[in-house]
Amino acid sequence: MKKVLKVLGILVLIIILGVVGIASYVKLGLPNVGPASDIKVNSTPELVQRGEYLANHVFVCIDCHSTRDWSKLSAPIIAGTQGKGGEQFDQTMGFPGKYFARNITPAGIGSWTDGEIFRTITTGVDRNGQAIFPVMPYHAYGKMDAEDIKAVIAYLRTLPAIDNKPPTSASDFPMNFLINTMPSKAELTTKPSPSDSVAYGKYLFTGAACHECHTPFDKGKYTEELAFAGGRSFPMPSGTITSANITPDKETGIGNWTREQFIKKFKFYADSANQNIVLKPTDMQTIMPWTMYGGMTESDLSSIYSYLQTLAPIKHSVIKFKPKG
Repeated sequence: MKKVLKVLGILVLIIILGVVGIASYVKLGLPNVGPASDIKVNSTPELVQRGEYLANHVFVCIDCHSTRDWSKLSAPIIAGTQGKGGEQFDQTMGFPGKYFARNITPAGIGSWTDGEIFRTITTGVDRNGQAIFPVMPYHAYGKMDAEDIKAVIAYLRTLPAIDNKPPTSASDFPMNFLINTMPSKAELTTKPSPSDSVAYGKYLFTGAACHECHTPFDKGKYTEELAFAGGRSFPMPSGTITSANITPDKETGIGNWTREQFIKKFKFYADSANQNIVLKPTDMQTIMPWTMYGGMTESDLSSIYSYLQTLAPIKHSVIKFKPKG
């Protein structure tokens, strides 16, 4: 009996040491995406202009890294807060911790090298080697053209410096370990020619991270068989909103939308008269940054429409808004 207990004790010790070893590797050895590259962005007016367009209307970096007015539809950006950071994503929204958008003005990342910013955007690892929770869709940004990422960096360098220090993000257990497994090396691509409407539309669609919100998400995992078919829910003060089906299904998606209707839906919010629609406390709100996406060119929106029409139609009906009570 003593021999059996001794063997069991050794096995338990081996298991404990194995678990400790794995935990130590995940906590200390990861993330491992390589060092920040030694690059220097050669800023030009054209590059800054491209970066401004991407950061405000396609990648919508400025959306999360600014202060939004949630009393208005789509929570437009409050003027003068662009890039200051501080928006909170926490457990009440279904996140496994408290995460705060960083200050991405020169007051926040002005001392970072271009390579450190590039690595952060495309891999999810900051200048200190710390993993970022993918509320920022760095997996999508890591599939972009390097020149477009450089354009965003050039633009961020031009933002007015705002002295604001958001709290440090923190993950709950076990995400405080698992978060280190999330970053991955960038899989950069070459931007397709805008003349190839479908390919260019897919590129823009990927950069806009539409998959993140328009795919059901439960227990930390996307339901990929329903990709783009809507169904991800977001709790709001007035109730729960659920993302729409954007596959070309004719009954539950956008299969009956014409190209003109699709473009018009977005461009409605490009009109300043429609950017400050005040809501009542019981009205449906949306996290969709319409006022930002509305700034996309009609040509780019047309390309996204072309790409969406190539998706497999998925019949998936969703209730877009469930009021509280």
